[in-house]
Amino acid sequence: MSTRRWIVDDDSWLLIEPLLPPWPERSPGPRPVPDRLCLQGILYVRCNDLALQLLPLELGFGSGQTCWRRLERWQKAGVFDQLHRILLAGLNLSV
Repeated sequence: MSTRRWIVDDDSWLLIEPLLPPWPERSPGPRPVPDRLCLQGILYVRCNDLALQLLPLELGFGSGQTCWRRLERWQKAGVFDQLHRILLAGLNLSV
């Protein structure tokens, strides 16, 4: 087991990625930080009990603000509710 619990392995990503809303084709500004890196940044601050605004840029997860916006977007899209149901179904449990 990895001591870096915020790393999203390939098997987990295959489960999570289809749940994420697509990025708008014509969004303004620079190309967004990849979703997987944002998720790892969110998990990093949770595992290390940090505020998102204290996420170190040098880790490559994007800024805390970027991760916060992505988290908010995913919450509004119901991503975590869907993921919860999928994980429970995989364990043969119901919600």
